[in-house]
Amino acid sequence: MHSVINFVEFEHQVVLATYRNLMIGAKVVLVDNDNGEALPEPVARIASPAPNGSVRLRLPVSVKPGSYCLRAINGHGEHIAQSLPFRIG
Repeated sequence: MHSVINFVEFEHQVVLATYRNLMIGAKVVLVDNDNGEALPEPVARIASPAPNGSVRLRLPVSVKPGSYCLRAINGHGEHIAQSLPFRIG
């Protein structure tokens, strides 16, 4: 099964993304493209039994302008999908 996460938009400190083939317990995190590190927050956990849907991540004010992407991590901590890079700020 090929998992996918797609950035849709960033507006009013909220990132909206759609996903396909993510199972319950998967997490979506924000990754700083400059250093490749996942930010400690925001984190969205997939709770829906449907494998397809959308997720909204409200960014804390501490997130600095820059290039980011979204990364999906399964329940075992394995990286399973990543969005294309997008700019904040």
